[in-house]
Amino acid sequence: MANYTCLLLDVDNTLLDFDTAERLALTDTLIHYDLPHDAAALATYHEVNRRLWAALAKGQLSKNKLFAIRFARFLQAMGLPDPGNSREINDYYEDQLSRHPETLPGALQALAELSEVATLAVVSNGAVKVQQARIRDSGIAEYMDGVYISEKMGVGKPQPRLFELVLRDLGLSDRSKVLMVGDDLLADIQGGINAGIDTCWVNFAGEENTTSIRPTHTVRSFPELYAVVMEPEELAAVGVPNPRHRNGD
Repeated sequence: MANYTCLLLDVDNTLLDFDTAERLALTDTLIHYDLPHDAAALATYHEVNRRLWAALAKGQLSKNKLFAIRFARFLQAMGLPDPGNSREINDYYEDQLSRHPETLPGALQALAELSEVATLAVVSNGAVKVQQARIRDSGIAEYMDGVYISEKMGVGKPQPRLFELVLRDLGLSDRSKVLMVGDDLLADIQGGINAGIDTCWVNFAGEENTTSIRPTHTVRSFPELYAVVMEPEELAAVGVPNPRHRNGD
């Protein structure tokens, strides 16, 4: 049996290439509204957006508030006048974002391998409209035993209540075999810690962890994730055609 028999998986920059999706969707949006869309503008938006999502994770604002003020804050940071349509701009951006389901290299193969040894479920803080479309169109949905999006659940990462609802729905009571896998130290890793489950920081970019948050595991590739999840016999079967079915059936 695998070291972990249930993986709770973040979506953006864990399975899907959010950086590319964000850049393309944001550029299209800024062009559509005749706003600056050079590298400096994209960097300014990214910093504003990062701070707002961090505030959301800390419970300092709601997701609806984030969507309402995000582009107003961006315009302010750029020194541009606010025409009063920042929510409209945000909704246009979200629609563009939903059209970009590109996966990270190797993600689908990794899900195929991991689904042979563990229950897989998405746990995401993203917007329902955006994430449902991207999860469906990317092909990752077929490997999932559940898809849990905070907007629908009424609570988000890192709140332990979200994990309690997810585990209850999956029918899991033994948390020792559950692993939260994600790239966000605050939302994913602290969320798993809050819920009393092991965590795996997906650090594909090789960033330094300058926080006090300490994941149980850190990986820089999907093969490294296999080694965390699988036992030696299961690792030996990675890439073998017609591998064993889940739970040894």
